[in-house]
Amino acid sequence: MAHEIARGAVMLGVEGPALTASDRERLAHPLVGGAILFARNYVSRKQLSDLTLDIRSMRTPAPLIGVDHEGGRVQRFRDEFTRVPPMRTLGEAYDIDPIDALVQAEQWGRVIADELADCGVDFSFTPVLDLDFGVSIVIGDRAFHDEPHAVADLAAAVCRGLHRGGMAAVGKHFPGHGSVVADSHVDLPVDGRGYAEIAANDLVPFAALIKSELVDAVMPAHVLYPEIDSQPAGYSAVWLRDILRG
Repeated sequence: MAHEIARGAVMLGVEGPALTASDRERLAHPLVGGAILFARNYVSRKQLSDLTLDIRSMRTPAPLIGVDHEGGRVQRFRDEFTRVPPMRTLGEAYDIDPIDALVQAEQWGRVIADELADCGVDFSFTPVLDLDFGVSIVIGDRAFHDEPHAVADLAAAVCRGLHRGGMAAVGKHFPGHGSVVADSHVDLPVDGRGYAEIAANDLVPFAALIKSELVDAVMPAHVLYPEIDSQPAGYSAVWLRDILRG
């Protein structure tokens, strides 16, 4: 990214397709380091470019601007953007022809990076590294596959495409959201498995992409794993400090 990165720890949303006075007040706070955009913030590519330029001009160093733009049902900007397929379609292609599926995955990563960057967005929160256990109502076809190494391979290809477009890759949802039914946007899912089972399955893609230095950041899951810690992963020193960073 060409611009200097803001240092505040908080990433927040803005109200609509243009900044309001209250948006500007919040973005000016020294603890704010970025803005996350949603469908409510999008009308057209021109409007989006104007919005990101306005956000970036608020302060120096400029806030980072991110969006959930994975493809399928989680693609916040649609009109005038290429429709990215659900990642499960790449997993299905991988079962038929792994080499071709990896080529497709890298191409989609590049498409995401190029189109977002053209409108002033710094990164998408992608790729999804969750496994498709067939139970999660919020993950579902967002996951590449149910096999950890297939997920790692396909996600690595997406990351390479993102990097080719000059964009960071953010792996999610650590340590794995695919085995719980509830939607963490409206509930607190509880995953009762022990660490050994999670490490042997869900953590495999995270470990592979971190080891290969293909992910630049990790988003934690808002899921409680009571066998490991009493706090949800996103608030857990055990998950974030001891396991992820350690």
